[in-house]
Amino acid sequence: MIRYALRCDRSHDFESWFQSSAAYDSQVKRKLVTCPICGSAKVDKAIMAPRIVGKKGRGRATPPPEPTATTTTPEAAQSAPTSLLMAQERELRAKLKELRDHIVKNADNVGERFANEARAMHYGDKAHRPIYGEASPDEAKSLIEEGIEVSPLPTLPEDRN
Repeated sequence: MIRYALRCDRSHDFESWFQSSAAYDSQVKRKLVTCPICGSAKVDKAIMAPRIVGKKGRGRATPPPEPTATTTTPEAAQSAPTSLLMAQERELRAKLKELRDHIVKNADNVGERFANEARAMHYGDKAHRPIYGEASPDEAKSLIEEGIEVSPLPTLPEDRN
C-alpha cells in the first residue's frame, strides 16, 4: 500500500491510500480520485516527506497509519463515520444496490449460458430481452470484441458474506 499526499486544483490538501502507484495512475486517469472537500477530479500528488526508519526503529513493527478522510476500508468506515467520503460511498453503494436489484427483478438469469444467449440475441437468432448471468473474463472480452454490449453486474462487499 502507498499513501500519497494529494492536492486538488483548488489547493485543498488531503491524502489517500492506493494499492500501488499504477493503481493511483489508473484511478486518476478514470477520474475516480476526487477531493473530499470540493469534489474536484483534477488531483495531483503533492510534495511529501518519506517516512524513514532509523537504526533504533528497525525490527519493530510500525503502527498502522491513522485513517484519513479518503480511506475507504471497512476499518476506516468504523473510525471516521462522519467523513464526507463515507457519505458519498454509502450513497454510491445504495445506487449500485438499486441498479443491481432492478436488473435482477427485470431480467432473466441465464446463468452460465450468458455468452451464448447474448450472441444469439445479437445475431438475431433469438428475440432481444434483458438478461444477466455468468461469463468468464475471456468470454466477456470476446463478446465486447464482437460488438456485443455487456457490463458486469455490480457486486458489493456485503454480497460476499
